[in-house]
Amino acid sequence: MDLSALHSFRVAACDLNGQLRGKRVPPSYADKLEKGSVRMPFSALNVDLWGADIDGSPLVFESGDADGVLLPTERGPVPMPWLDVDTALVPMCLYDDHGTPFAGDPRHALTAVLDRYAQRGWSVIAATELEFTLLDSSGAQPQPPLNPLTGRRLVDEAVLSMAEMDAFDAFFTDLYDGCAAMGIPAQTAISESGIGQFEINLNHQDAMRCADDTLLFKVLARGLARKHGFTATFMSKPYADDAGNGMHVHFSVVDQAGQNVFDNGGPEGTDTLRHAIAGCLAAMPGSTLIFAPHGNSYTRLVPGAHAPTGASWAYENRTAALRIPGGAPAARRIEHRVAGGDINPYLMLAAVLGAAMNGIDDGTEPPAPITGNAYDIDGLPQLASDWEAAVAVFESDPHVARIFPADLIRFLAMTKRQEIRRFAERPPEDHWLSYVEAV
Repeated sequence: MDLSALHSFRVAACDLNGQLRGKRVPPSYADKLEKGSVRMPFSALNVDLWGADIDGSPLVFESGDADGVLLPTERGPVPMPWLDVDTALVPMCLYDDHGTPFAGDPRHALTAVLDRYAQRGWSVIAATELEFTLLDSSGAQPQPPLNPLTGRRLVDEAVLSMAEMDAFDAFFTDLYDGCAAMGIPAQTAISESGIGQFEINLNHQDAMRCADDTLLFKVLARGLARKHGFTATFMSKPYADDAGNGMHVHFSVVDQAGQNVFDNGGPEGTDTLRHAIAGCLAAMPGSTLIFAPHGNSYTRLVPGAHAPTGASWAYENRTAALRIPGGAPAARRIEHRVAGGDINPYLMLAAVLGAAMNGIDDGTEPPAPITGNAYDIDGLPQLASDWEAAVAVFESDPHVARIFPADLIRFLAMTKRQEIRRFAERPPEDHWLSYVEAV
């Protein structure tokens, strides 16, 4: 893409909440991107949900609110099909003036985890399943959108309904066209179990590319929904009494010969698979804040709501937090089912893959796989029960400390504590307004 031929383009990096922060720049900046000429304060990636500085952050007054250097990621520029004028987004990462990655940049956190795999000669293949809800956000409370064919508001669940998919065909046609233009490998789309809820799966690919495309898909879906007259939200729970939005991730690991290190030719998988499972289970409670980063997230994490609340694993069992799908042994993989749709994909994949590598490095063994309904099993290690508890355990958990840099742990905890305070000052019935298109 020739950036110099555009009227303008955007440069942006991902903050801790999964929001893009950056600048609109003229085409003359095209020659400056690789030279470190584009700068932005370090604090900009560690603001709260509304974009406010964090009280007491060492990135603000203590350090003079210093600038870092934005440099393009290997993802390269992508078009922005939700805008009326042809333009592009150039994804960036933040560094200091010496070229050191900024610890508060979540994409760097995933890079560091993937480097641990690369040191073994391995690479990670990952795919995400993204659930989102189409709704009308124009009133005092969110409500289902109007059916584009009938003009009447949606009122019922429509799981796997072709009629519901067809009703929103114009939106989904634009969404698939947008994915193709942006290089996002969108696969199947289905109508899900919630009112106005849908799911799109992204194809298996390099883990960093998977994280990039997951973030870009969320931005694309929200932008195109606005063009069609409704809102797309990835909130964990848009409606208190309806299904929540999850984001499952599937991953496998291949060696230099292209062999899946989880595959032993049979259904049970290798020792390496079990070690990875053990690592994921051990880090799961301490990583709750990554999988459920917002107050609204905890309305989804309740027993019996198709969102795991205990750390367990199983073969072909969707009530478990970790599911080992069946099928051909060469495709043996782990499905991590805990995260909500409101996550930061870089932090989520870093937490999952870092935990798996902890288990592989340590050679730990998981408990026996469960059978039956995970919600009926007593004694499973539990995820943090609420937002404040999740912040506290994230700060102190030794498994988390092996995955994320100390500065990122500190910055994220400070950010979330500020959000907890600010939400406490707002009427609960208005909280959804802060989340609906931000997460």
